Amino acid sequence: MTFNDCINVGGRLFDLSEPRVMGIINLTPDSFYAPSRVDSHDTLAERVRKMISEGAAIIDVGACSTRPDSIPASEEEEIARLRYGLPVIVREAEGRAVISVDTFRSDIAKMCVEEYGAEIINDVTGGKADKRMMHTVANLHVPYVLTHSEDVTREESLLPTMMLQLSRCLLKLRDMGVADVILDPGFGFGKTLEQNYEIMNGLENFAELELPLLVGVSRKSMIWRMLNTIPENTLNATTALHAIALIKGAKILRVHDVKETVEAVRIFNAVCMKSSKSEI
Repeated sequence: MTFNDCINVGGRLFDLSEPRVMGIINLTPDSFYAPSRVDSHDTLAERVRKMISEGAAIIDVGACSTRPDSIPASEEEEIARLRYGLPVIVREAEGRAVISVDTFRSDIAKMCVEEYGAEIINDVTGGKADKRMMHTVANLHVPYVLTHSEDVTREESLLPTMMLQLSRCLLKLRDMGVADVILDPGFGFGKTLEQNYEIMNGLENFAELELPLLVGVSRKSMIWRMLNTIPENTLNATTALHAIALIKGAKILRVHDVKETVEAVRIFNAVCMKSSKSEI
């Protein structure tokens, strides 16, 4: 095993020696990809069961849309949505998948971990929306997904600037006692179309930070804008980017389409993992 081959999740080691798939569950009415939304307990339970049966190792639950130009739900609304959905998700996922909560609010992170047993906090703002988030995660003793969401101007060198910004955040997390950190380069968050592809091209450079790498590009605008289409038509292109991300070191893929992504991971393992082992 290497530095990014496992994390501590709920007191047990979560193996990342082979890439894992994180399935997206949206409890919002305005997610950019309409088929990912759920509108009843029955639909939610069926969606979670399907994702797990298809091979999702992590279920990432969001109740506040963070798509570009969206107006975030109030804290009260986010809480209400999570209280509605989490009991169903916990019941269906218990013992079969890790539950991650996608939130930038520290009080909500605390509620989800302490009341519902959530095991990972996925903060797309990198702790900037709520200055208490990093301290809260440290006290909760759960892994934290550190997402790059700072602006990088066209005058700055993209990857070195991102590495510096992320290193500063990581130092804060370590100083606070956060032991398990997952790195998300933040595709689509404050980046131009060209910057997103520059990050993908240089994705292997993030290995310098010695963190498991999470990639979330599923059906995002960097794909459908490039192809002049809509999110519903981007499965093939998403899978192509997933394959590139795996080759460049991604350990977790955050996706809408679990089955197709699990198949891509299996092909990657058959080709790349076996060939790397034969060289040892």
